Amino acid sequence: MPEGLKNMREVRCIICPIGCMVRIELENGEVRKISGNQCIRGREYAVEECLDPKRIVCSSILVSGGEWPLVSVRTSKPVSKEKLFLVMEEVRNAKVKAPVTTGDVLIRNVATTSVDIIATKDVPSR
Repeated sequence: MPEGLKNMREVRCIICPIGCMVRIELENGEVRKISGNQCIRGREYAVEECLDPKRIVCSSILVSGGEWPLVSVRTSKPVSKEKLFLVMEEVRNAKVKAPVTTGDVLIRNVATTSVDIIATKDVPSR
């Protein structure tokens, strides 16, 4: 097998308080062996973290006509790390009108991720 197609990754699982160190052997971009996890959730987390890591995005959006100039927001689900900059660009360019209520969907399908940007705070009108 040519050198460089096989590698080993270690991921600290954050799913539960145990914090297992999960070792994953990858070959040609596919999982070949997993060890160190004490539960199936740790295994699933480590595989996703190696192959398609995702993150919740938290930020703020400009509000016009509100008691505050910004509303805090987050993604409704984790977003693939490769799309984070596109998501943040849309959030940075967004502006909403007050009133805003916690849970309001402010951007649907942000950066074509099938994930929404939702308000995490109320911003009443002035």
